[in-house]
Amino acid sequence: MRRGWMAVAAATMVVLTACSSGGGGNSSSAATAAADPAKVAGDITVLTNRTDQVTDGTLKKYADEFNKVYPNVKVKFEGITDYEGEVKIRMNTENYGDVLLIPNSMSVSQYPTFFSSLGDAADLSKTFDWTDYANVGGKVYGLANVGVATGLVYNKAVWQQAGITEWPKSQQEFIDDLKAVKAKTQATPYYTNYHDGWPLRQWTDSIGVPSCDVKTKDSLATTAEPWAAGKDLNAIDGLLYSTVHEKLSEADPTTTNWENSKSLLGSGKVGAMALGSWAIPQMRAAAKAAGQNPDDIGYMPFPQASADGKLCTIVQPDYKYAVNTHSKSKEAARAWVDWFITKSGSAQAEEAISSVKGTPLPATLKPFEDKGVKMIPQAQEKSATVSKIDKGAEIGLDTPDYRQKLVDIARGAAPGDQNSYFADLNKKWSQSQKTVAG
Repeated sequence: MRRGWMAVAAATMVVLTACSSGGGGNSSSAATAAADPAKVAGDITVLTNRTDQVTDGTLKKYADEFNKVYPNVKVKFEGITDYEGEVKIRMNTENYGDVLLIPNSMSVSQYPTFFSSLGDAADLSKTFDWTDYANVGGKVYGLANVGVATGLVYNKAVWQQAGITEWPKSQQEFIDDLKAVKAKTQATPYYTNYHDGWPLRQWTDSIGVPSCDVKTKDSLATTAEPWAAGKDLNAIDGLLYSTVHEKLSEADPTTTNWENSKSLLGSGKVGAMALGSWAIPQMRAAAKAAGQNPDDIGYMPFPQASADGKLCTIVQPDYKYAVNTHSKSKEAARAWVDWFITKSGSAQAEEAISSVKGTPLPATLKPFEDKGVKMIPQAQEKSATVSKIDKGAEIGLDTPDYRQKLVDIARGAAPGDQNSYFADLNKKWSQSQKTVAG
């Protein structure tokens, strides 16, 4: 079984333990489930962004299976559509569930303030990948259920109708392909999901792809102008700008709708969207619901070949599960986290990369393997510094705001152009970097 590339990536991830400057461990840790599950008791609320799985009963089925092992734990799910926005507000109180997905906008150094330690990094990294993403002072404060590749989910039938048979290997090829979709099909070539916002931050996950370099995101700590020509953010945000500026996206981005976008892509009314590989099964389900072939849903890497002509993708964790440090049922909450990640089978059901070491890869990423796409991790050693610079610059790499403005400029709804906006971003970043370093 050809799995060497993933084994190398996983090994690298373990080595790249974050050296955050964000303080030591939290004295209140989430206890590991007791030897006798019957003794674990309590009511827990699990916050989730998967509103669809709350509605269709998927999460309740998992809870029912969990209760066969932990009969004295009552699990309640709370689905949140604007997960990032609402949870961020709720975290100003102590009421943010017992188990939650760590918001992407949070700095790693903040984790010990809000979450209970799940254990020592040295121990947990033997079982789970990506523990370095939530490592503060040798303690882990969040565990991912799945990992995702970065790229674009697309409707293969639409692209084939447009006469496209190969993945684009450059930004110009991608733009040309979208123009072909526009000219030869009835589909909207690209869908920004501007209104819901959070899908726009998915572009940040591709930092490291244009350069095909594990350390590119870490290098933001010392890069004075990340949006300069030749830099990853110039390539990433430049592609989004060009897509919108060339009128290859929806006519009015302020009217987009995330839930509806699944049906639009699944039914062939939209050609592509930049999302993590986690989106593949959701789009396949939407295609089936629309009476279309789920196999029409494909996944491609970011269109930027490296120096050797190979396409690359970042493999990193999706949301990380954490236990609220204020929870009154920490043991029950931790039991849910452990069971859901290691026993529920949800990663396999989602056709995702399980964080549990040794788990086979999903079939959905086999085309990446077949076509020699380089799958690399993203170093986290300087993530705390990068977050501080980003916060000081008031840009928000992990928020949608600055890319919403980018889209507005590209479509003529805000003043400026790509060069002026990138120059402004570079100036803010450089000034903040000097302040952090000083």
